[in-house]
Amino acid sequence: MTETQAIQLFKCMADKSRLQILKSLAMEDMYVERLAERLGLTAPTISFHLKKLADAGAVTSYKTQYYTMYSLCRDVFDVTLLSLISAESDEAQLQKQRDEEYRQKVLDAFFQYGKLKSIPAQRKKERIILEEIVKSFEHNHTYTEREVNIIIADFYDDFCTLRRDMIGEGLLARDGNVYWRVE
Repeated sequence: MTETQAIQLFKCMADKSRLQILKSLAMEDMYVERLAERLGLTAPTISFHLKKLADAGAVTSYKTQYYTMYSLCRDVFDVTLLSLISAESDEAQLQKQRDEEYRQKVLDAFFQYGKLKSIPAQRKKERIILEEIVKSFEHNHTYTEREVNIIIADFYDDFCTLRRDMIGEGLLARDGNVYWRVE
């Protein structure tokens, strides 16, 4: 189920009458007049709601003798909410582009000629800065504390704070005086 289909279904289900129709159809297939009688609504009202439910893919219809029978599309409701919110958004590419633009804006604001002007006060901005600095460390390579300090000092004089924050953010790990970049 796409994001757009899920939104349409949720909007459709936000009506009490439609929810009652779905509950009735969950028990058995019914025709308009039977649903109207059961729910205490008029046949045209039931038809209106069934059209909305059919457009959302919640119900389907079939002909039998003189009646048009409606049934619940059970597979639509077999989807878990977690799978809906875990699925990639229709706007994922746009969100990724916005994230990258924000990241570049932060880098441009805090770096000048490859040097860090100041440590950002906001944690999310500092994380972006630290992620940029940690690119200077190789994967699968260990460093002494002195080597780490020299690499960080190329970016900013207060290497102790940045080193501590990189470890705190899980970008660098340490064991005694040995440091390495976290994968």
